[in-house]
Amino acid sequence: MKCQYRYFLIFCRVGGNFSTFPVENKRIGAIPVFTGPQAPNQVKVALVFCCSLVLFPLMQGYIPEISFTAPTFIIFLVVEVLIGVLVGLIARLIFTAVEFGGTTLFSEVTFAINETDKIALMGKNGAGKSTLLKIVAGQNKPTRGNISAPKEAVIAYLPQHLLASDDCTVMEETSKAFAEVLDMKKEMDEINEQLTIRTDYESDAYMKLIERVSELSEKYYAIDEVNYEAEVEKVLKGLGFEREDLNRPTKEFSGGWRMRIELAKILLKKPDLILLDEPTNHLDMDSIQWLEDFLINQAKAVMVISHDKTFVDNITNRTIEVTMGRIYDYKAKYSHYLELRKDRRVHQQKAYDEQQKMIAENQAFIERFKGTYSKTLQVQSRVKMLEKLEIVEVDEVDTSALKLRFPPSPRSGKYPVIAEEMSKSYGDHVVFNKASMTIELGQKVAFVGKNGEGKSTMIKAIMSQIDFQGKCELGHNALIGYFAQNQASLLDESLTIFETIDQLAVGEIRTKIKDILGAFMFKGDDINKKVKVLSGGEKTRLAMIKLLLQPVNFLILDEPTNHLDMKTKDIIKDALKAFDGTLILVSHDRDFLDGLATKVFEFGNKRVREHFEDINGFLRNKKLENLREVERK
Repeated sequence: MKCQYRYFLIFCRVGGNFSTFPVENKRIGAIPVFTGPQAPNQVKVALVFCCSLVLFPLMQGYIPEISFTAPTFIIFLVVEVLIGVLVGLIARLIFTAVEFGGTTLFSEVTFAINETDKIALMGKNGAGKSTLLKIVAGQNKPTRGNISAPKEAVIAYLPQHLLASDDCTVMEETSKAFAEVLDMKKEMDEINEQLTIRTDYESDAYMKLIERVSELSEKYYAIDEVNYEAEVEKVLKGLGFEREDLNRPTKEFSGGWRMRIELAKILLKKPDLILLDEPTNHLDMDSIQWLEDFLINQAKAVMVISHDKTFVDNITNRTIEVTMGRIYDYKAKYSHYLELRKDRRVHQQKAYDEQQKMIAENQAFIERFKGTYSKTLQVQSRVKMLEKLEIVEVDEVDTSALKLRFPPSPRSGKYPVIAEEMSKSYGDHVVFNKASMTIELGQKVAFVGKNGEGKSTMIKAIMSQIDFQGKCELGHNALIGYFAQNQASLLDESLTIFETIDQLAVGEIRTKIKDILGAFMFKGDDINKKVKVLSGGEKTRLAMIKLLLQPVNFLILDEPTNHLDMKTKDIIKDALKAFDGTLILVSHDRDFLDGLATKVFEFGNKRVREHFEDINGFLRNKKLENLREVERK
């Protein structure tokens, strides 16, 4: 009994070791882990004692009769430490955390998605939004923790960058949404045929076929009968495709239109949860409005990443913010979330200031009396208190100034672009016909209109990347800097951020690479990250740096704001305003074009019309409320 009593004390100390193990995570579900300073020592001791009291009777039958000697005591202490470490590690594994290159994107992330939730996933570029979405989609696995969902739940995911295959028509590619159902029907037919011709009725193989066909039949006939072709056509037309487009090869369409095909496949699956990463980047206004209506009225649960404020506000009823490795969950739409976030930060700042004042006072006391014998206990007490103190964190506000400034432009001719009677066709499909335009030195013009009406095609013609009919001349010493829609995806993902820029930098600029990267919010160890782990917005910023390293006087930017957060958009806009060269800008973002473009070229109905006014004047004259409504007229 004496031995058992001593062992019980050791067992309590094992529990005490666990209670003081320094895990970062403070709770498991709703049960506090009694680590850290927020739990009083009395509570810790009481909980350990209770746990030990409960477990000891169950384990006493396995306790060996060992005499309590010094070596035995040491052995017990070693075992105690090892058990404490093991339990602490298990506690850490309970929580979700994702790491890239040693950097934790987020941890202690716990939330549930309900059947009718419409969630906006917000946060700055690089915070981990796309990574979290991929984890929910099952595309990535968390470093720690797990994702659970009902067995029959259908989760559909639309990433930022995705292209459909080139070997089939639009209709054929979109019909792949029903591939599972059609494959199920095909397998049933094959099994039924086997059952008809086989005669080994008593065999195990025959019984397995019967079981399989019964299982398939139950699933198949539970699905509502659907006219698949009609459903495909309905969704594709809603997303902007014309009837004659359905039998065209997918290779004839731009990346934006291929993205719509993938979106159509997702919507046709009628999933329980739809995950969308920047779905509006390649959609015109009609398609956005159709998508909004679908998500609001027909979709079940939705989680979306988008920097389109209007779109997010229209469809969501819940906002989850990823910031500083944590999440904040708001039962509110985006505009209301901004107000709540501001209030939260005010309270955090107040608590932080008060804590810092307290820390400073205690540190001053420690410094003053650390050599005084009469104050030794007080000094030690305050040192321990500061060591255990959990520092209040204030949500980061991105105060880093993206010092985006284009270098002075080399002098060029008075008219960088003169186009006369330009026409372009792909077979029988006419993109634009007899288009003419003159762009003067220093002008900033916008190309607007429906996707597929020829904006990007015109840019390629100006740069002599494609053949065309008519005449197009570049002015004297016109040095073009081109930023394509997919510019970010063209980066070499095997290189680091530093290596990407180092390859281009020449002369004195090589000594300033770190400064340039720092100006674009790539600081410290960030510059050694591989391009493949960067977010869409970070890749866009990196691609923009490459553009800055080239001496240009004529910028052509095709949807440069895709995947960028709202602050970065504003910074790039300010830089383009200050650019002293000529600018052609393709964008659907009205706010971005406001105050930037001084002339508008409208693409539509196989024509290019010139409007001698800024974007607001153009919209007023067209009696439009939104730039993307151009295609309606």
